[in-house]
Amino acid sequence: MSNHPAIDGLTDRMAASWQARAVLMAMPLFVGRCARARCVAPDVARLRVRSHWLSLPGAGLAALCNPRSRRVRDGGLDGLWTLPSSRPGPIANAILYLHGGGYYFGSSATHRAVTTALAAHSGAPVFAPDYRLAPEHPFPAALNDALHAYRTLIARGIAANSIVVAGDSAGGGLALALLVALRDAGDALPAGAVMFSPWADLTTTWRAARGAGPTTRIAMQRAAQMYIGDASAWDPYVSPARGDLHDLPPIHLQISDAEAMYEDALALAARLNRVGVTVQVAQWHAMPHALPCFAPFLPEANQALRQAAMFVRRCYATRKREAATAAAMA
Repeated sequence: MSNHPAIDGLTDRMAASWQARAVLMAMPLFVGRCARARCVAPDVARLRVRSHWLSLPGAGLAALCNPRSRRVRDGGLDGLWTLPSSRPGPIANAILYLHGGGYYFGSSATHRAVTTALAAHSGAPVFAPDYRLAPEHPFPAALNDALHAYRTLIARGIAANSIVVAGDSAGGGLALALLVALRDAGDALPAGAVMFSPWADLTTTWRAARGAGPTTRIAMQRAAQMYIGDASAWDPYVSPARGDLHDLPPIHLQISDAEAMYEDALALAARLNRVGVTVQVAQWHAMPHALPCFAPFLPEANQALRQAAMFVRRCYATRKREAATAAAMA
């Protein structure tokens, strides 16, 4: 149980693995170097080259672990489908995964290791779209692409209640914005959502990370400025944690007490709880930001993905029972 009021969840306070301790020690050095090098300044060419090179280790490892993935271009949007190794026949359900990277960085390739692991643990195919990035494409480009990806899955015959939306960091915030936008537009909502260390509030002046975490105040502020563009940080689709959260599907949220977004994530969970949204919070002690993205290297990351996959399977089972009950009563 969480010690945060009104939040029902899971708390893991066991001693960190040596791998996690090594990451936590190394991360401040990496973040400081990036901040000094102005890696989040709008030097677009450098950002895109860096993103390509950082995608290679995860993509290569994922290809070895599970070669059943394919790159697609559908309706003008690139993306990567990753299939569980045991998956036969047509796709009946899916996870729509929105990668993190501060809205200016990352791709389906940089996150291929985590989408491969999520597909394996959940038994569901995962589609990771390459949504447009800032600074070339500020808000609302990423949200529009996420909406397009979701609606494309439905147009291809996957029912809304057979889709779970997921994302890490900025992708977790984008997942929440997607839920709000779908609700406001009157679209059928997905079965649930999984958010790893979501960055869902761009209005705050962020506190320094306790111990470690791949976020710093200056880096987050620069990333926010690039993404927001001419919009307002208080726009409910930019900072969905500050908007109307009624009538959203069940949400599984994971966060570490060692990262800058910890308090914001707990505040988000409390707001969801107050308006009647089912929310499960998995709190990790002394783990890096977006923990599942360190799979398969950190044992805790693998455990985090198993927890998320269990939630995904429950969402599918619940919606399937609800659909069967509704059909029987019709």
